[in-house]
Amino acid sequence: MSCLREHGAVESQVDVYRVPGAWELPQAAARISALGRHDALIALGCVIRGETPHFQYVCEEANRGLGEVARSSRAPLVFGVLTTETHEQALARAAEGPANKGWEVAIAALEMVALYRTLEER
Repeated sequence: MSCLREHGAVESQVDVYRVPGAWELPQAAARISALGRHDALIALGCVIRGETPHFQYVCEEANRGLGEVARSSRAPLVFGVLTTETHEQALARAAEGPANKGWEVAIAALEMVALYRTLEER
């Protein structure tokens, strides 16, 4: 949110939807995209590796599903799902500063919105 605010977004015009887990991100993104009310979608999440193959299944489906939505959506969808080995790695990627992955995907969303607008003007 701080990145979006810093670049002129009005917080009351940013919708935040929460889902139970990364597996549910593609489902929610598809429904939200279909509403046609958003300039961009930013999918954020984190999957931390455990002791079972569940990590791989969830990561692959989140990636595949969000990619499918991104290819069919009129608004850009930016992928911000962290896949980490530990909780500490996840916190490090979400900490304030230049390594913040949420900031990076927010910038990417803003850049994609600008690109889409440029393409529509041509």
